[in-house]
Amino acid sequence: MDSDKQSEVKQPDGEIRLSKAGKSPIHCLTIVGQIEGHQIADERSKATKYEHVMPMLAAIEESDEIEGLLVMLNTVGGDVEAGLGIAELIASMHKPTVSLVLGGGHSIGVPLAVAARCSLIVPSAAMTIHPVRINGLVIGARQTYNYFEKIQDRIISFVTAHSNIKREKYQELMLETDELASDIGSIVYGEEAVRIGLIDRIGGLYDALCILHEMIDREKAGRK
Repeated sequence: MDSDKQSEVKQPDGEIRLSKAGKSPIHCLTIVGQIEGHQIADERSKATKYEHVMPMLAAIEESDEIEGLLVMLNTVGGDVEAGLGIAELIASMHKPTVSLVLGGGHSIGVPLAVAARCSLIVPSAAMTIHPVRINGLVIGARQTYNYFEKIQDRIISFVTAHSNIKREKYQELMLETDELASDIGSIVYGEEAVRIGLIDRIGGLYDALCILHEMIDREKAGRK
């Protein structure tokens, strides 16, 4: 049998399970387009549905056949609570996890990127950091603004707990007024994201897979 032979098992919603002879089987989870929450996204838009991803993560954690998770991100952001819920699940997994930001990891995509044990970003990728906002009718009361502040604090606390960026630096980027033409916030690119401690390292697919397999091998050695 060819030792380099690799098998692919396609899962619903474009997910793929990779298994190569001599390597541990891993699951590739793609988070693309808009993170869809309680409101259905426009049918013309690409969307990642949280009700699909959450049980999938639980199944991956419980599976005896899967030993690691690679999360590939190219997202514009979306529903805050759906994104945070997915991020919390990834962060709480016992199995080795690696994230790779490709193209963009914007808005609520930032917590998703840092949720894995090790995060990578390609040099050309971008990440937008901005305050929480909401579409539609807003009641102009103190309680509404307090609610926004609490959601924002949840995001900041999660990101700073799962990365090496300082809370003050993240807040500074979030409230920058000179970076975006029509909004408050900042855009950081690959090398800058690593330099400020938001993402662990620069790398691509090969790097992410190597790191994930190294994690899996260390865990196996520790169990022996």
